[in-house]
Amino acid sequence: MKKDSLPKSLPVFPLSNFIIFPNTTVPLNIFEPRYIDMINDSMKSNKLVGMIQPKLLKNKDNEIPQLHEIGCMGKITSFKETEETRYLIELKGIIRFKVINEIDTNKRYRECKIDFENYYEDLENKKENIKFSDLELIFKDLKSLFERRGFIINWKALEKQSLNETINALAMASPFSIEEKQVLLEAKNLDIRKTKIAEILTTYSFDQYNNTTIQ
Repeated sequence: MKKDSLPKSLPVFPLSNFIIFPNTTVPLNIFEPRYIDMINDSMKSNKLVGMIQPKLLKNKDNEIPQLHEIGCMGKITSFKETEETRYLIELKGIIRFKVINEIDTNKRYRECKIDFENYYEDLENKKENIKFSDLELIFKDLKSLFERRGFIINWKALEKQSLNETINALAMASPFSIEEKQVLLEAKNLDIRKTKIAEILTTYSFDQYNNTTIQ
């Protein structure tokens, strides 16, 4: 995708504890009527959707959650309608964006004016100067955390991907908090993201997961 073809606004899908990075693809199961509307409209236009995390609400029912400032635009690359009025889609991350403001519309889903200026590098296929050997300790600690949380990861399959894909896939799938995942999304590049993962891991005491029930 070229800079001059980037949209000025996006329909946004606020999904808690979920992030998508550029150059990664995720499956989504769409069933809420407002997001069925959103996908219908997107498929008729540019097939673009903004994935963004809502901020945590503090015991306030029926309140529309505020959105984090940074999200990632994805393009629908696969679309299937099921008999149960559900859409099964695959979304490929393209480029991160900053929310400028929310647009008042009569649509059931939310739409925002956005800016991509700080994230044009996401559109480039630039190789990062990080080797897998540099990440052995991080992977080891991540593996321990995943296993204690009951997560099953095919580590050998991950190592066959590019380093960028691997780091981002682990960040997306990690049992980190909403805020920690947001920090990873906002990390400027892969090197910083790797460092942030290491910093987050140091704050975790693996003992705290020994008696945790998987939700």
